[in-house]
Amino acid sequence: MISIDKLDAALLEQLTADPRAQIMDLATRLGVARNTIASRMRRLEESGVVTGYRPEVDLSALGLPVQAFVGAETVQGRLQAVVEDLRRIPEVLEVHTTTGREDLLIRIAAPSHEELLHVLEGILGVDGVAHTSTTLALTTPIKFRTQPLIDHLTREAGHGRSAAAQREE
Repeated sequence: MISIDKLDAALLEQLTADPRAQIMDLATRLGVARNTIASRMRRLEESGVVTGYRPEVDLSALGLPVQAFVGAETVQGRLQAVVEDLRRIPEVLEVHTTTGREDLLIRIAAPSHEELLHVLEGILGVDGVAHTSTTLALTTPIKFRTQPLIDHLTREAGHGRSAAAQREE
C-alpha cells in the first residue's frame, strides 16, 4: 500500500477523464514539472495503484443493452473450476467472490432478454453451479468510479512538495 496526496489524486482524476493524455499535457494542466508527472505515474503504476489505461465502452452502443447481476451458489470445492468455466462465457463481464448464501456475483450483458435467458441457462449448466438468482439492471445512475473515494482519502493530504514546503515556513 502506498500513500497518495492531492497531486496524485488530481493526476488520477485527469487520467480517468483522459486516459490517453500525454505527460506534458498533464503537467501543464496540473501546473507541475513534466518529470514530476512522469515520476508520479511510474510510482502509481509500479505500486499497482494504476493497472492500465482502458477505454470506457458503452455496451448499449455495441448492441448489448441488457445487463444483469447473477448470484451463484457453488458446490463446495468447485469454486475455482466454476470461475474458469465462467471465464469462457463471453457475456460474463466480471465475477466477484462474495460472502453469504451465494458464492459469486456475476455481471453479464446480452443483446436481448431472450439472449440473456440463454446466458443464464449456460451459467446454470456450468458443472458446480448449484443455484442462481438474477437481478436485472434497469439503469446505471452511478457508473463505476473511484475518484470520490480517492478525493476523500486525500482530503487532509498535502499537494506534493509545495504543500510540504508551505508547512515548513
